[in-house]
Order: sequence, then structure tokens, then C-alpha cells
Amino acid sequence: MLAAERYEQIVQLVNERGSIRVTELSELCRVTEETIRRDLDRLEQEGRLRRSHGGAVSVRETQPETPFAEREVTFAAQKRRIAAEAARNVRPRERILLDASSTAWYMARELPDMPLTVLTNSAKVVLELASKEQIHVISTGGQLSRGSLSYVGPSAERSLEEYHVDKAFLSCKGLHVERGLSESNELQARIKQRMLQMADEVFLLADASKLGLQSFTRFGSLSQVGTLITDDQLPVDSATALREAGLNVIVV
Repeated sequence: MLAAERYEQIVQLVNERGSIRVTELSELCRVTEETIRRDLDRLEQEGRLRRSHGGAVSVRETQPETPFAEREVTFAAQKRRIAAEAARNVRPRERILLDASSTAWYMARELPDMPLTVLTNSAKVVLELASKEQIHVISTGGQLSRGSLSYVGPSAERSLEEYHVDKAFLSCKGLHVERGLSESNELQARIKQRMLQMADEVFLLADASKLGLQSFTRFGSLSQVGTLITDDQLPVDSATALREAGLNVIVV
């Protein structure tokens, strides 16, 4: 592959996904990570993308949401382990919030049928919990985002103002030590901003691929999160940095 062709492929991948890591680009383009880093530096100078810690993010004004069916199978094994660990942190009769991430849906599958109240903006989570008779399910309602199968917009945000929960379990598009938590678009970011404010305890469910990425819209800081549950691909130095930032980091 010629360098010019590789540049176009990199820009296309970054724009399609919103963000991507150097290691993944190296594998996809079949060149060394050093070559990818030089490519990213050049493309950033040309204004075609923006460098992030460990990768690059798109500079397009808005990022399309990744369809749920695609997110469901991406890093699925890691998400299942994260979800199982998250479910073990739920106690009977608690009030919890699950966002519309694929990891939260996996968590809903893991939850035992026990006395519990679950508030969610995910159509997938609602359907998953419908057969569990002891779990009381509350949906935010609102504008349905067909890509993520989530409820967003002013109606969904207003409905969250009426509730307070013991624990919130949510994910993100990007997790950056200095720049915090980010999402692919403003509608998702706004509802997650509200979620961070309505729980006694916040659990962030994020596989290691999210680390170092900064997506389009920032919605919170690490100081608003109590516990990060992630997978064993998280580099040791990154885990140390996150713990130094105040997070309880659980690696599964």
C-alpha cells in the first residue's frame, strides 16, 4: 500500500469510528506503530484528524452513532466479563441506573431476578428485563435514537430529574485521564451528564480500547466516577494513572 493510500484509509477509519487506537491502525494497515504515529502527526498537521493519547479522533463536526448490533459484537468477550463483575455489585432492593451501552445490556442479562428497581434509557435493556418478574423497570422515554436504541433528548433528560438512584452503571466512547469522559454526539453526552449527577455511586463500564480516546463531546470528569470496571488489556501504567486520578480500578 502506498503512503497516500494509507493516509486515506486512516482518515476513513477515524471518521467512521470517531476514534481509533494506534495499535489497531497498525494491524489494519499492516505497518509498524511508529509508522502510524508519523502518519497521524502528518494528518493532524493537515487538519484531517486530531491526535489523542494512544490514537486519533475525528475532527468532523458530528459523529454518527455506531449501530447497536455492531457495538454488541465488538469486544464482546471483554464486555461480558465487565458486565458480570458489575452485576456482582448490585444488592437486592437497590435502585440502579443502566445507560444504553452494549455493556449495560450485557449487565442486564447478568442480573438475577431479585427485588430491584432499574431505571434506563435503553430499549434493549427494557426488553431484556421484561421477563424478570421481581425487577421493577422504569424507562425514561423520549426521542428514540434508532442507531443506539436509546432514548435521548429533552424529554428523556427531564424524566431523569425526577429520580435518584443508589448506583449508576454507564459507559462512554472515550476515557481520557486528563480530558475525562466523552461521547459521540451531544444528545448522548447531555443525558449522561445528568446520569452522573443522580447517583450515590457511579460505576464506569469501559473496555480497555476506550482508554486514551477523546470523542466529540465531553460529558464528565473522572472525579465524578467512583469505580472503573475494565478488562485485562488495560496497560499497567494506565491503571496506575487512573488510580492516581482517584478511581477504584477493577480489572477482569
